[in-house]
Amino acid sequence: MNFARFWAVIRKEYRQFFRDRVTVAVIFAIPAVQLCLFGYAINFEVKHLPTAVLDYANCAESRAVVQDFVNSQYFDVRRYVSSYRELTALIDKGVVKAGIVFPPDMKRRLKAGKAATAGVVFDASDPMTAGSAISSAQAIGMYRAIELLGGGRRLREMPFEIRTRAWYNPQMLSANFMVPGLIGVIMQLVTMMLTAMAIVRERERGTLEQLLVSPVNRGELILGKLIPYVVLGYADITLALLIARYVFGVTIAGNLFALYVLAFLFLASTLGFGLLISTVAKTQQQAMQMSFFVFLPSIMLSGFFFPVAAMPDVIRPISYLIPLTYFLEICRGVILKAQSFEHLLRQTAVLAAMGAAILGLAVARMRKRLS
Repeated sequence: MNFARFWAVIRKEYRQFFRDRVTVAVIFAIPAVQLCLFGYAINFEVKHLPTAVLDYANCAESRAVVQDFVNSQYFDVRRYVSSYRELTALIDKGVVKAGIVFPPDMKRRLKAGKAATAGVVFDASDPMTAGSAISSAQAIGMYRAIELLGGGRRLREMPFEIRTRAWYNPQMLSANFMVPGLIGVIMQLVTMMLTAMAIVRERERGTLEQLLVSPVNRGELILGKLIPYVVLGYADITLALLIARYVFGVTIAGNLFALYVLAFLFLASTLGFGLLISTVAKTQQQAMQMSFFVFLPSIMLSGFFFPVAAMPDVIRPISYLIPLTYFLEICRGVILKAQSFEHLLRQTAVLAAMGAAILGLAVARMRKRLS
């Protein structure tokens, strides 16, 4: 082997690689950014779970139990409510994830030497979060029972017990949490990547210039490129829902019309990301790399795998800038909780604003590139 020729090939390959600034940026940015983000964000321990309290007992004992919940740092008491209906509405809307209920006879039972109970209900649409919270609640109940026994009270049985109930996903099945979330993940991956690669493919083959000199104007060209992927996105939703229902046995509790309508807002953002990528990428390989650069942080930081509530304060704001975060809440809310438009106003407003901004910016950049 001739070392000079061998070394010349190596130098040529490095020069060719470093001339492509987009590829260099993607190659080095992806591992650095993802390592920092995921290293901070991935956390299975859920703390400060938003909680509401319904205290019919209104006594020193119930207030002590609430303080135990707060001191554990696993629960963050946000609301005190006056009725079970109000508590149910807060959990249905996703304002709180847990509710502590004290019965009116709690003080009387403790004084009479009888066992007292408190109930804790959880939003179990996320079984990972609910499982951790249930274990914490039961441990708090055991701690309070030991405290009462240590106070010298003469009780014939354990003086206090916390009983838990899981709503929306009583069996705590992971499929009921993961499968609805996969609808949004698949939609983003397919529509964003295909949109980005379709535009770049036209440019690589030289057919984009042919389209520009044809009678088709730029607005018709952009719409003609986007609408097929809107149809494909809805086809993916339908296929995913059929598989969820008939393969994984996920019961669809809500109105699918609401899901299909709100999916359009999410598609606006994913198609916008695809168009934005196509204005930067020069090759299909670059378009694919940049798509994954957007896609991987989306699935990791949106609450698909790891609860947003468990992320550090530094990382959590990034989650709220990701459209997939809100669409996952919509998918799980409609499918598991039977939520309606009324319950999803916040997610709808944010998705509409994000979709309009991202798609508007992408179309503006695309028009400039085509000029």
